Amino acid sequence: MLDWKLLNQQIESSQRILLSTHENPDGDGLGSACAMYHYLKDNGKDCKIIHMSKLPTEYKFLNYENIIQTYQGDIHDNWLSKIDLAIIFDIGDYQRLRDIGDLIEKNKIYAINIDHHPNLKDKRFSENFIDVNAAATGEMVYDFFKSVNVNMNKYMAEGIYTAVMTDTGSFRYSNTNEKSHRIAIESLNLGVDNAKIYQTIYENRSPQQISLLAKILDVLDYDLDGQLAWFVIDQKMLIESGAKNKDVDGFSDFVRTIKGVEVAVMFFEIGTNVFRVNFRSKGKYVINDVAKSIGGGGHKFAAGAITKGDCLSVTADVLSKAKSSLLLQNKEKN
Repeated sequence: MLDWKLLNQQIESSQRILLSTHENPDGDGLGSACAMYHYLKDNGKDCKIIHMSKLPTEYKFLNYENIIQTYQGDIHDNWLSKIDLAIIFDIGDYQRLRDIGDLIEKNKIYAINIDHHPNLKDKRFSENFIDVNAAATGEMVYDFFKSVNVNMNKYMAEGIYTAVMTDTGSFRYSNTNEKSHRIAIESLNLGVDNAKIYQTIYENRSPQQISLLAKILDVLDYDLDGQLAWFVIDQKMLIESGAKNKDVDGFSDFVRTIKGVEVAVMFFEIGTNVFRVNFRSKGKYVINDVAKSIGGGGHKFAAGAITKGDCLSVTADVLSKAKSSLLLQNKEKN
């Protein structure tokens, strides 16, 4: 059990509080931060949500009165230098805080990490609240609210619902648990429009994304009798389709839905000889060991890494490790 009293004590003794998550934020990090923001504002705290990346279009519905800000040094550095507390959500890796992480260290700010990734407790945080059994970081924020007897309002519930819904794949992934559904029920009772949130996040694909998807399907390849599916997205494909880096999100999950596919691997060229590798598993095979072997990490069935090398060497190395891991796990099960 996590000692949420410690977090509550830090909040009560602080007046100016930063809320943030990793670069290229997702529904869990953003939803958790927004839920906490509305709680802190209701308690008279001077707080801001500041992230390193531009707010993704599909999450703008959370941005009531422009509460979510993108970091700009000339605008935010003075305020950040005077904060009492930083609460960071769903970070996975401290490096993903980028400049904000550097400022936290430089100004010796008391920083709290709330996360469900199986990461080591980073000593750069003053306190680490980690629960790898939580379906989402938003579920942990919900637990905190319950521990201090908070009556959630609609805005807090909307953030929590968004966090849990997105990290459970709309309550479809294997990490979905009983609490996930209890949170959903409570959120709906508080007026959260679940259909609108789903449509806003998942049913607004741009023509450029669909064009990129068509190119992906053309290069999609299979191994291990179709259990392992993989594809490469290079910058040429992005340019030809008119897509942007953020448009690749969700394609690994889509490929995983193909009948017979147990593990999907995406190789995304983010720079010259630099690739972001995403692993997604339906649950038969654990894949974060492969991610760790190339310098990454993540959950058992959803993990990632950034690795360097030319395309042929990177794909060959990662696929060799992935196939070896899957074959070994299959042998152990049999």
